[in-house]
Amino acid sequence: MRILERYILNSFLRLFFGCILAFLFLYIIIDIFSHLDEFLRQKATLQFLIKYYIWSLPFIFVQITPIVCLLGGIYTLGTLNYHNELIAMRTSGLSIFKIVRPQLIAIAIICLFVFLVNDKIIPQSQLITSNLKMLIEKKEKPREITNLSIYGTKNRLFFINKFIPKENRIEGITVLEQDKNQDVRKKIVARYGIWSDGFWHFFESVTYYFDESGQVQANTQYFTEEIMDIKEGPQDLLSQRQSPEFMSIAQLNDYIRKLSFSAATNVVENLKVDLFQRFCFPFTSLIIFIVGIPFSFIIRRRAAFISTIGIGITVGFFYYVVNAVMIAFGKSGLLPAFLSASLSHILFLGAGLYLIHRLR
Repeated sequence: MRILERYILNSFLRLFFGCILAFLFLYIIIDIFSHLDEFLRQKATLQFLIKYYIWSLPFIFVQITPIVCLLGGIYTLGTLNYHNELIAMRTSGLSIFKIVRPQLIAIAIICLFVFLVNDKIIPQSQLITSNLKMLIEKKEKPREITNLSIYGTKNRLFFINKFIPKENRIEGITVLEQDKNQDVRKKIVARYGIWSDGFWHFFESVTYYFDESGQVQANTQYFTEEIMDIKEGPQDLLSQRQSPEFMSIAQLNDYIRKLSFSAATNVVENLKVDLFQRFCFPFTSLIIFIVGIPFSFIIRRRAAFISTIGIGITVGFFYYVVNAVMIAFGKSGLLPAFLSASLSHILFLGAGLYLIHRLR
């Protein structure tokens, strides 16, 4: 590595780690003061708080990394521009990409690290912090849970449109019973169900049976009311409900594959958006840094710091707005899942490369 590359890389890494530590510290302090009344009311111990915030660190790190990379990268280049060092580099024949290459490589490595943390650590840390938060807040049962999917005994997959815990009532029920090869052999569809005397009572239910080729057999059964041999009660539905944020990529992909056997097409499409977002989000840091590169070369001498903050906030704001809109389009079915998760990256990458080309 050349001396110039080491100089740029060292400047960026110092800013990156300094900003990471500052952002983590500020987040924890702000969060503590915002929940101080709850902590005091529930008499939370110091050990509890330490455990809670330690397990919160991976999620905070992943969320702040894109902005930190953007601010660190822009400020490093802006400082070089402030001291006319960028002009000297360009005059000596260095292209823009050669100047920013050390930062691009460093941010790419950071993106890979974020990808691993997001997949391997965050699902477990989110589950732990969620349980700790419910413990300290002593939350009651939620009034209503929608789009609930769980796996039960006898290789059954349950999809429920709505679950009302206080009434022990479920609505929009689909139950798939599968064999050892995950082939559907039986399907039960009911309008609603009530938990009473240790059993589920399904109302207005239809039971379909499937042969080995997957075709519906002739012995379809209709019931006005049917007592079901299902062991999973309301407490099991609460404790076993699965959330994508608590799953790794492999678990989420397997979950989608199994759920695709049901009629829950909307839920499957939503989960596919979440899955592709797991692959795209870690590389946000690289994308928005590329967008910020052209602005670093036009930062004025007397306002380097203020300009860096302004550019960082503006670029980050527009990226997250566009990304949120694309994700919403994907979950509403207006865009394919992969395009929904990646379109903001494609648009901003294209815009960044175009602006860099205009500087040449």
